[in-house]
Amino acid sequence: MPIVHVNVWKGFEQEKVKTLIQGITKVFVDLGIPAHAVEVIVHEIPKSHWGIGGEPASEKFKEIT
Repeated sequence: MPIVHVNVWKGFEQEKVKTLIQGITKVFVDLGIPAHAVEVIVHEIPKSHWGIGGEPASEKFKEIT
């Protein structure tokens, strides 16, 4: 039973989360794994707690909300 963890910035739209879960599940279904056996867990992380290149994403990507 595959368990997929996906990290996204906090505020990821609910409709996009739903699409993400469906898409990831489809990849495994296409590999022959039954959909009911696939678990997808989406973790929302504040940009201030996500570092890229030595600085918080909240500073590096101020223009992205």
